[in-house]
Amino acid sequence: MAKSDRSTFRVALISTGGTIEKTYNELHGVLTNDVSVLDVMLAGLELGDMEIERVTLMNKDSLDMSEEDHQLIADTALHKSREFDGVIIVHGTDRLAVTGETIYDLEPKPKAPIILTGAMRPYELRTSDSMQNLVEALFAVQLAKRGVYVAMHNKLLSFPGVRKDVVSGTFVKE
Repeated sequence: MAKSDRSTFRVALISTGGTIEKTYNELHGVLTNDVSVLDVMLAGLELGDMEIERVTLMNKDSLDMSEEDHQLIADTALHKSREFDGVIIVHGTDRLAVTGETIYDLEPKPKAPIILTGAMRPYELRTSDSMQNLVEALFAVQLAKRGVYVAMHNKLLSFPGVRKDVVSGTFVKE
């Protein structure tokens, strides 16, 4: 575990957008990445001795991400892994594996665990998986060894070789 000598476990929570953060735009009748809902989600949790620093990089659907976006996320996560006990990246699921592989290629064993998570259904929907996945990432970042992972749907999978399985609607290890 990457726990520091402090009594609190310090986590950098990097938000990039994705389905987990989509909100309903009544004017256009669509789900969009306009505002982050992570603060609302976090406010409903008992975090105990966990201190979270929010880092907002972008608020994009991952299908709209460029290679430069993936590199920015990777560089930011690796930098934060040197300052914090753990890093969580909230990311769109369509290109989450690209970011995970980018981080892994740059540094397979970062200074602290880096956990990517997201959701298949937005937080605003009644049947969303977003809260479960965020809680799993918050738990996993405290227990995982140094490395790069995805935490979703009751799984913790390590990079490399993680991919989204569109048929089952979750992530799998190849």
